[in-house]
Amino acid sequence: MSLMSLTAVELGKKIKAKEVTVKEAVQAAIAQIEASEDELNCYVTVDKEGALKRAEEVQKLIDDGTLTSPLAGVPVAIKDNMCTKDLLTTCSSKILGNFVPTYTAQAVINLEEAGAVILGKTNMDEFAMGSTTETSAYGETKNPWNTNHVPGGSSGGSCAAVAAEECSYALGSDTGGSIRQPSSFCGVTGIKPTYGTVSRYGLIAYGSSLDQIGPVAKDVTDCATILEAIAGYDSKDSTSVKREDYDFTSALVDDVKGLKIGVPKAYFGDGLDKEVKDAVLAAAKVLEEKGAIVEEFDLGLVDYAIPAYYVIAAAEASSNLSRFDGVKYGYRTKDYEGLHNMYKKSRSEGFGPEVKRRIMLGSFVLSSGYYDAYYLKALRTKALIKKEFDKAFEKYDVILGPAAPTTAPKLGDSLSDPIKMYLGDIYTISVNLAGLPGISVPCGVDSKGLPIGLQLIGDCFKEKNIIRAAYAYEQTRTYEGPGKNK
Repeated sequence: MSLMSLTAVELGKKIKAKEVTVKEAVQAAIAQIEASEDELNCYVTVDKEGALKRAEEVQKLIDDGTLTSPLAGVPVAIKDNMCTKDLLTTCSSKILGNFVPTYTAQAVINLEEAGAVILGKTNMDEFAMGSTTETSAYGETKNPWNTNHVPGGSSGGSCAAVAAEECSYALGSDTGGSIRQPSSFCGVTGIKPTYGTVSRYGLIAYGSSLDQIGPVAKDVTDCATILEAIAGYDSKDSTSVKREDYDFTSALVDDVKGLKIGVPKAYFGDGLDKEVKDAVLAAAKVLEEKGAIVEEFDLGLVDYAIPAYYVIAAAEASSNLSRFDGVKYGYRTKDYEGLHNMYKKSRSEGFGPEVKRRIMLGSFVLSSGYYDAYYLKALRTKALIKKEFDKAFEKYDVILGPAAPTTAPKLGDSLSDPIKMYLGDIYTISVNLAGLPGISVPCGVDSKGLPIGLQLIGDCFKEKNIIRAAYAYEQTRTYEGPGKNK
């Protein structure tokens, strides 16, 4: 068995037991990257030299007992919208094609303090805007299960890298499903934590009230362990929350007796692929057989989630992306006349079509005369959606549904119809609007051999409920990687 076939926690144990050196683990990851990267394009930047140097430093700290974390020495990939000091950070955009930050994102610092070795930065939809990793300025990432299909997005590079065993685990960010949907498409596990649990300091913002960093890995144990390492209060992030409990691994118990699981009827209506529906309902049956109480219920306002999300996210994006103007850092056009012309040309040449579309939409809904009609209305809808979830969580511990309406579409299919691409987020975006935690766990493959993801949603700060349910379900399956269908 190759070292990269091990889960992050398994590899960490082998390193601690001195069965494997950190350098050997990093070399195994680099070898896998070199073998499959030309075909998959999971990375924007691979820092081979830096990773090998860091491996030696970490090995010394493990040997002298300084580093005891279960992730010490384990190689990780970081989504390219998290700042990493002295390492190129592009958001997969031409406008940041030469940006090397002078500081590191807090979530990444937390990982480094646990002894992680960073392999490089993963490809993504430009500024996290997209659901397929096809809007990247550095070319599309391909799905390791079938390279004619997308890996999902915007964290498609991170999820594809984990599925292709080009890293032991990865960090992604989730604004409207950008960890859970590609995890579903790539047959891996991904958690979007409660808003405020992981510091957003150093995460290049898309939608500030929605973005949250989370882990992508082979299984639930890895995800809970990684989340424990990256979570924590950070005074540098005004949205960070002080929590009493960060002990997520204590929820890794194979016991769901008495756990109340709600299944929203609206999640299983028109537009959901039959094979996805069958696989997700079969997973619900498995949890019921293990002692959970599973009931159908009506979850209101589902139809309003997508329009509310795209108004709010686009408005925040137009504001956040106004700083990329060719003045202080990033791309600047070569020929221009005067300051305004330089702004206009730099932004026109630096941003891709999807980013421009969302900036224009956001500027429109924030403009005088439309602010009340669109943006304020969307904020009110967001508050009502949160109320609907609050009502549901009075009765249920966990809400169960699909992570996406279909399995991974073919490359090129989604970009031709942006509205269709936006509708693909129907099951994930409400979670971000309400600030809730969600997890995607593999629950089967369709007739084309593409993975299907089960989504479990919890109440705010109740990650333990979804980790417990996901772990119990996972015990009934074996991990399936690309080409290892069981």
